[in-house]
Amino acid sequence: MILALALALQAATPVAPLQPKQIAAEASKWPAHEADYVVRNFRFRSGETMPAVRLHYTTLGQPHRNAQGEIDNAVMVLHGTGGSGHQFLSPQFADELYGPGQALDIRRYWVILPDNIGHGKSSKPSDGLRMKFPRYDYADMVELQHHLLADGLGIAHARLIMGTSMGCMHAFIWGETYPDYARALMPLACEPIELAGLNRMWRQMLVDGIKADPAWAAGNYKTQPQEGMRLAESILVIAGSAPLNWQKLYPKRDAAVAFVRDRIARGVAGLDANDLIYQVDASRTYDPWPKLEAITAPMMWLNSADDFINPRNFPYPQEAVKRMPNARFRLIPETDNTHGHGTHTWAVNWKADLADLLKRTE
Repeated sequence: MILALALALQAATPVAPLQPKQIAAEASKWPAHEADYVVRNFRFRSGETMPAVRLHYTTLGQPHRNAQGEIDNAVMVLHGTGGSGHQFLSPQFADELYGPGQALDIRRYWVILPDNIGHGKSSKPSDGLRMKFPRYDYADMVELQHHLLADGLGIAHARLIMGTSMGCMHAFIWGETYPDYARALMPLACEPIELAGLNRMWRQMLVDGIKADPAWAAGNYKTQPQEGMRLAESILVIAGSAPLNWQKLYPKRDAAVAFVRDRIARGVAGLDANDLIYQVDASRTYDPWPKLEAITAPMMWLNSADDFINPRNFPYPQEAVKRMPNARFRLIPETDNTHGHGTHTWAVNWKADLADLLKRTE
């Protein structure tokens, strides 16, 4: 069900969000292993603490050790707001990357797909604390990822850190906070600026809409606040839309109406109000812009021209790459086969860029 939200926010896909049986069937295509790592006595930037933070993760492939005994083939892929590591087993991603001879061939790389705090099977408000859950932000999420890799999995240095949407922003934080940790970075679908303007506004409308529903009851609801959740899901669908793609797929009014009504109904069924509020609010402190010069790892950064969330006419990418000595940027052109903000999950659009990044950082 978490994947339903991930697809609603991140991808303007031509089909309805996957259901649990479909997700399980697709996951079975790949020899994935799932486990949990617990971070003890974690202190958040807010000053709050948790005695135990559970981090769930999925892996594909096996670790390889170099002559010094260090793992040298770890690739971490970070999901977006509302997603989970499990989404990277979907065909449009996994089938393009993990197979023999492909860019992330799991015979060569150890691929690690975490569920961030507040998401998937990791610790989150809906576990029981509700609005008393610590108010985590992106810096907390990256620090927890570092605990997972370094302490939980024994990875001193990552071969690659890549991420989509929120995970894209996490990649910038990684580059600044741990500049020597990853041999390469690949952020997909974000900007390295304070999360403000329209990007902040639609998130705030979503949060305010949930809280304005009397059924939300300050987070102590007995059933999900349906009116607030329908509003939230509607905003998520708009934010992830691809006009040319959807016009091609749904050129008739009745088909368009039927699709979007079904899409929203399926999306709402997979949401928890408190989890969603926390997920959207975690971006509040994000702003890597002042310290971009600290990012020295080779980077391949991609956005898509039809992305509602990261508009193509922003000047920030051109300005940012001048301040990062080893960064490259490419804007994926808009077509009726791209997927808006969700183009990041359709690896056919950028797998050649990934292969090039890995080759130039061997």
